[in-house]
Amino acid sequence: MESVSLRDLVYRLYARRVEGRLDHDQVPKHIGVILDGNRRWAKASARSPEQGHQAGASKIQELLGWCAETDVEVVTLWLLSTDNLDRPEDQLTPLLGIIEDAVRDLAADGRWRVHHVGTLDLLPGHTQAVLKEAEQATHDIDGILVNVAVGYGGRQEIADAVRSLLHEHAAKGTSFEELAEIVDVEHISEHLYTRGQPDPDLVIRTSGEQRLSGFMLWQSAHSEYYFCEVFWPAFRKVDFLRALRDYAARHRRYGS
Repeated sequence: MESVSLRDLVYRLYARRVEGRLDHDQVPKHIGVILDGNRRWAKASARSPEQGHQAGASKIQELLGWCAETDVEVVTLWLLSTDNLDRPEDQLTPLLGIIEDAVRDLAADGRWRVHHVGTLDLLPGHTQAVLKEAEQATHDIDGILVNVAVGYGGRQEIADAVRSLLHEHAAKGTSFEELAEIVDVEHISEHLYTRGQPDPDLVIRTSGEQRLSGFMLWQSAHSEYYFCEVFWPAFRKVDFLRALRDYAARHRRYGS
């Protein structure tokens, strides 16, 4: 018990030291987070995959609290990819239930403005309803904008954006030849799930994997990436602060 208490004390002191040296003027305004490692954390902890996902869901409110303390304005959480929808029903059904509960908790908290990013049509009706209700209930909240990426894939998003763009111009009577002459990057950006939002400054992925796996492919063209070794349920405030410190130490040149 004494060793645990001592370890906790040292951790808190170290986290306070890192936070004290953090320059809030250099904090990213939009952070994307790939919440990876729930199942591996569960296996390492001799728990079920469902318990791993539940532990991961419980970590979300902590993360948002840390973001609020450091003046982050937008957070995008990748909770379920389009690839995850191919999982066996006995795995997918409890996972969707955990995600629905997590989204309800975000809406009930009263501090966050919830916005769904992803393809609703790919999700079960009850999941769609939870996402829509959370977005409607928090629409007027003046807090961190929390994008919940459920049924999300970066390639799917770009395809949906192009499809939306084509439908819009077809309704206007624009010919394909005319559209080909005028279409540019901004036209497509205006049809993304995150239209009107700043692109992510920083993308964090937990669990040691060093790839994006299709996360915000369009928006992350100029993002900084931070890959953290710990599994998502074990992600601590000091890990978050280290990511912010690492980001602040980089010189963002945008190709110049």
